Amino acid sequence: MNEIICPHCKKAFKIDEAGFADILKQVRDREFDKELHDRLELLEKDKENAVKLAEANIKNVLQAEVAKKDTELAELKAQKDALVGELKAEKDTEIARLQARVESAETEKKLAVTEAVVKVEKERDRLSGELKNKDTEKQLIETSLKEKFTAELKTKDDIIRHKDEEIALRKDMKLRLSTKMIGETLEQHCETEFNKLRATAFQNAYFEKDNDSKTGSKGDYVYRESDPDGNEIVSIMFEMKNEGDETTTKHKNEDFLRELDKDRTEKKCEYAVLVSLLEVENELYNTGIVDVSHKYPKMYVVRPQFFIPIITLLRNAAMNSLKYKAELALVRNQNVDITNFEENMNNFKEGFSKNYELASRKFKTAIEEIDKTIEHLQKTKDALVSSENNLRLANNKAEDLTIKKLTRGNPTMTAKFEEISDTNK
Repeated sequence: MNEIICPHCKKAFKIDEAGFADILKQVRDREFDKELHDRLELLEKDKENAVKLAEANIKNVLQAEVAKKDTELAELKAQKDALVGELKAEKDTEIARLQARVESAETEKKLAVTEAVVKVEKERDRLSGELKNKDTEKQLIETSLKEKFTAELKTKDDIIRHKDEEIALRKDMKLRLSTKMIGETLEQHCETEFNKLRATAFQNAYFEKDNDSKTGSKGDYVYRESDPDGNEIVSIMFEMKNEGDETTTKHKNEDFLRELDKDRTEKKCEYAVLVSLLEVENELYNTGIVDVSHKYPKMYVVRPQFFIPIITLLRNAAMNSLKYKAELALVRNQNVDITNFEENMNNFKEGFSKNYELASRKFKTAIEEIDKTIEHLQKTKDALVSSENNLRLANNKAEDLTIKKLTRGNPTMTAKFEEISDTNK
């Protein structure tokens, strides 16, 4: 419906598309006729002005020529009167000459008039031809405008008819299907569209229903794709939502975003996509792919016709970053190797430290035992040194021992030694 405001009473009223188109056609036809009539009047005035201008120019030229000739005749007559007395004998000859000049001037005057008439006729023929061309151009413009308006009206009628047919088809389809069947039909539609391209465009892709409900919920479909080295290129959690016109409670797309984000996180998918036929009158979702990442990360809402394009877009974007993912995986592996090396080094250090500590304790014990042994040996040495001194003293005492000393103060031993001595003699 279109709202129109009356220019006189300033009252607004609504009119349907057909009435609005009819009023628009009337206004365009009236404006076109008025403009055409004004242009014809302008052409007619231009033609009349051109003819009047040409006639005025010719008249001015002729008047100038006549005035010039009159001036010349007056001069000649004055000369003739002046020479009457002096050249009376040559009067007839001069008169004849002057008459000849007058006749020549008349002839020139006639020729000038004839040339002017010819120019006027040529200008008139040119203006007449231009007028005919203008008439032809007017007819062509009128025909072109009529064809254009007819084509536009026909196109609009076709668009309206196609829209009405599509609306009727969708309403008829929704009336014949229950809410559950509509949802299943949407899932089947998406699966069919994917399977059409699976063998050519998605040979290494995994696209199956999400049957894992161990976490308490599940999405509709999971898409995963990896490169030959096992690096994941892209992963998408899909949810398909629709409902019939007869459904009492109308859902919104936002009602399912939180659960979809939860399913994406639990199934470790990078992206989440809601394929929805909800809110059919909402122009936001009817314009194309809607990015809702401001509410939930890496999430999109699309209509069914954008199901394959969203996979292609996300997949191509992921393919561009695959090189960086591979480099990141390499760096991660290198970090793992470094971590393992550091762990082995720490284990070696820890084992070496334990062994060193144990060896150090044993070494310290051995040093202490050696010190004890040295101390014991030192005591033994000191005892031996002391025994040597005693032996030396004993030896010295033994060397100082003589018979005299033994027998001194002992008469018995003295007598015995003397007997022995006598016997030996």
